[in-house]
Amino acid sequence: MLPVKVSLQYIFPKHAVSRLVGKLAAAEAGFITTWLVKLFIRHFKVDMHEAEQSDPRAYVSFNQFFTRPLKEGVREIVKEQSKLACPVDGTVSQLGDIEHEQIFQAKGHDYSLTALLGGDAQLSQPYVDGKFATIYLSPKDYHRIHMPIDGQLTDMIYVPGELFSVNPLTTAHVPDLFARNERVIALFDTPKGKMAMVLVGATIVASIETIWAGTVTPPTGKQVMRWTYPATGNNAVSLKKGEEMGLFKLGSTVVMVFEADMLAQFDGLASGDVTRLGMPIATLKS
Repeated sequence: MLPVKVSLQYIFPKHAVSRLVGKLAAAEAGFITTWLVKLFIRHFKVDMHEAEQSDPRAYVSFNQFFTRPLKEGVREIVKEQSKLACPVDGTVSQLGDIEHEQIFQAKGHDYSLTALLGGDAQLSQPYVDGKFATIYLSPKDYHRIHMPIDGQLTDMIYVPGELFSVNPLTTAHVPDLFARNERVIALFDTPKGKMAMVLVGATIVASIETIWAGTVTPPTGKQVMRWTYPATGNNAVSLKKGEEMGLFKLGSTVVMVFEADMLAQFDGLASGDVTRLGMPIATLKS
């Protein structure tokens, strides 16, 4: 039997409420904004000592607070070329091997790699029997997403879908969660193989942005959309390990998938472990 908090999500108007919250979060409401920011900090125990602007009064909108940059130097990006850097602050949901083309979500729940990447079996083929890592960003976390390895952007894909919560309770009970929620997929060629960064939307997530395209959603679409990027020229996007690649306005999840034979192993991480941007999370194959 589904928990009540999960069951209600099936009938809750998730898109409408999320977009309304997005408008409110973008509002510059003076002392009301400051009051909400202080309330959020207190409730979720946000560590403002790490923020570039630690004073809640510095933020003119809730979105500006939520996407706050960190102080320079508070996160160190692992320098070894053989190590994959964690792209976000968060908590490991799951990680491990992609079993042919199935990804482990939670006990009793696998989902399709092809479905995750928008339904194109040819696109997903390089990742079959590869590895994956799913990291959940809670409300208190830093919500900018960085590159785990040098990468050349080849494609960006928008996939419409639901906006279920992606918290651990929902992840454990909603089948195919990450392959049914709205998401933005960035495909990269790296020195060690192909990598997909999947930015998964969720209830109350007001926006998903990338540094090369700005706001990708909203508005929401009704069909899969795909953009391709050249390797050279004005429209080429090449990012170094540790560089920012996108952000969430309110919390969500990042799913990374790696081409077969790209990673040798994950470095001692397990479900439930806390991650910090830049820490080594895997060893690349030599």
